[in-house]
Amino acid sequence: MTEPSHTAPPVSADCVADTAGGLTFDIGIAEPGPAHLVLRRRDGEECALPLAPAEGGRLRAALPSSVDLPEGRWDAYARFAEDERHPLVPGVSDLRSLVDRVPGETAARIAVRIPYTTRQGTLAVRSWLRAPHAEAGELHLTQGGFTVSGRVYGTGLGPDAYAEVRERSCAEKVLRADVTAEEAEFGFTVPYAPLDPGIWDLWLRPAGEEGPRVRIARLLDDVVDKKPVFRYPKAAVRAEHGEVRARPYYTVDNDLSVTVSAVS
Repeated sequence: MTEPSHTAPPVSADCVADTAGGLTFDIGIAEPGPAHLVLRRRDGEECALPLAPAEGGRLRAALPSSVDLPEGRWDAYARFAEDERHPLVPGVSDLRSLVDRVPGETAARIAVRIPYTTRQGTLAVRSWLRAPHAEAGELHLTQGGFTVSGRVYGTGLGPDAYAEVRERSCAEKVLRADVTAEEAEFGFTVPYAPLDPGIWDLWLRPAGEEGPRVRIARLLDDVVDKKPVFRYPKAAVRAEHGEVRARPYYTVDNDLSVTVSAVS
């Protein structure tokens, strides 16, 4: 496989997102012979999409939601015939359909693809593929903890549903939280006082102990990195082992977690 050259001229690409989680790419250059839009994950895996002629002398590639794109960050290139890959740079992006996106209730899985501009100014796509999926909604903070509400996709909420707050570095440390459920909507409260210093990840058990453990995340919008955007204040709490400062936050994968640090 030919590696991309640093001298290959960049190509501009427009991008349109649809409500199902698919993307369409338009580039304003047409070369003779077969052409592909190449998505290359940081571990070297590739997904090649045919570029076909479109109106205005442009080339178009489609990434429908039905095509699996494993989770990760995918750099975008154009490849013409046997030529080297040309890095794509963002043109006009229409992501309006991603804002407050609500997938169908019968969706077995959730495919999320958000195009974004890298630090180098090139085009990339952040992908998530979750089945089932627990989408976090609003967080309501109190001095002693917070309440999270959300919606589950790809499975139902049974009478034994509950949530888990799990310490990331120690599988034995688990706080169980009761869940209120109404059809696919859920809610529960996370108190800070029982949590030791560390990172605690939030999971939903929609069918109780016998069912899947589903990571709670916020994916269904157009914000590719939630961590610097959704910032929550720290709360000082007298915990079971001393005074701590705690707050919820979104990880680099947009999963919901809690950070707890001891006050020295």
